[in-house]
Amino acid sequence: MPVPGGGFGEDHGDGGVIEHYNLWRGLHIIAVIAWMAGLLYLPRLYVYHTRAAPGSEMDETFKVMEAKLMKIIINPASFIVLIFGATLFWVDLTRLGPDFWDKPWFLVKITGVVILFGWHGFLSASRRAFAENRNKRSERFWRMSNELPFLVAAVVVLSATTKYGA
Repeated sequence: MPVPGGGFGEDHGDGGVIEHYNLWRGLHIIAVIAWMAGLLYLPRLYVYHTRAAPGSEMDETFKVMEAKLMKIIINPASFIVLIFGATLFWVDLTRLGPDFWDKPWFLVKITGVVILFGWHGFLSASRRAFAENRNKRSERFWRMSNELPFLVAAVVVLSATTKYGA
């Protein structure tokens, strides 16, 4: 199946990167799903962790679960999101030229991605605070903020798929 801007078998001088656009896009989407799953689940763990007495068996169990979720799913998935996102950016830059950078849909998408990475960093710092028994946030805070990554992701996906203002 040809991709916009060139069909399979054409030599773009890129080692086949453009030719495999749909593969890169698919891998990017899979990584985003894994990353989002972690960003949505970790605050839910924090909701329940706030109920555990420091030093209790429950507290220690949550610390292990949170650390493993961050180390095994969230961090690697975010790295893969960046790699394939950068690949897709390069492909679009090659196919479309730099004009897409200042389109409203792209600016909204990039802003959303920056917010999601900021949220990732905030969750990581919060995990360290829980691990050191320094959490100052309430169960209600974590319950209310749990939906933030979903809302941001919805805006990112809709901006990228509709390409409004293009």
